Amino acid sequence: MPTVSVNTNKTAMTALQNLNATTRKLEHTQTKISTGLDVSSAKDNASLYSIAQGQRADLSSLNAVKTSLNRATSVADVTLAAGESVSDLLVQMRDKVVSAMDPSISTASRNALNGDFKELLKQVKHAVDNATFDGTNLLNNSITNGIAFIDNADGSSVITLSSRNFSLGGSIISLASTANVLSLTLATSALAKLDSSIELVNANLAALGSQAKQIEGHLGFVSKLSDVIEVGIGNLVDADLAKESARLQALQVQQQLGTQALSIANQAPQAILSLFQG
Repeated sequence: MPTVSVNTNKTAMTALQNLNATTRKLEHTQTKISTGLDVSSAKDNASLYSIAQGQRADLSSLNAVKTSLNRATSVADVTLAAGESVSDLLVQMRDKVVSAMDPSISTASRNALNGDFKELLKQVKHAVDNATFDGTNLLNNSITNGIAFIDNADGSSVITLSSRNFSLGGSIISLASTANVLSLTLATSALAKLDSSIELVNANLAALGSQAKQIEGHLGFVSKLSDVIEVGIGNLVDADLAKESARLQALQVQQQLGTQALSIANQAPQAILSLFQG
C-alpha cells in the first residue's frame, strides 16, 4: 500500500510536472502560429536557423541588386527614348536639307527652310540635354566611361550601360549647332554630315538597345532567383499552420485535464483527516 503523507505529495508533483510540460509545448505551438515559423530562433533548431539566416542575407543582397538593375533599366529607357527622338529629328532635318538643295527655290523659301532646320537643331540639343534620370545623362558627354550597376549578391560583378556623345558637333552627330542651309553649298555639306550622323545615331541606338535588353533579361533572372531562395527559406523554417492548429487544440485540452489532475492530487492529503475523525 502506498505511503500516505501530508509532507510529500508525489502525485501532485507528477501532475505539476506534466502540466508544466504541457504548458511549455502550448507556448511553443502558440509562438509557431503567431510567427508562422517552425524555426524562429536559434534555440528551435540551431543548424536550420543558421542556414536560413545565411539565405536571408543573400535574399537581402539580391533585393539591392534588383534596385540597382531597376535603376539601370530606367536610365536605359530614358536614354533610348531621347535617342530615338534625336533619330526622328535628324530624319526630319534631312527632308529640310534636301528641299534646300533645290536651286530653283526662292530666297524666302530657303530662309523658311533654314528656320525649320535651325529649330530642329535646337530640338536635338534639347532632347540630348534632358535625357536625364536620377542625375545620370548618357548622351550629353557628361559621363565618358558609361555607368556600372551591380548584378550579383556579392557586389563583385557589374553590368554596364555605355555612354554615347549625341551632342551637336560631336563624334556621332557631326552637325554643329551653327549649321545652316542658307546656300546650296551649305545644304550639300549639311546633307553629307546629316547622312553620316543618322547612320551613327542608329548604330549607337542599336548598341544601347542590346545593353538594355541584357539588363532586362538579367533583372528577370535575379527576380526568379529571389523567389526561389524565398521559397527555399520557407521550406526550411515555415510552420505547417494546419498541423499546428490541430496541435494547439489538443494541447489546450491536455492543459485543462492537467489542471484538473493537479487539483485532484492536491485534494488527496485531505483524506487523512477522515482517519482522525471520531
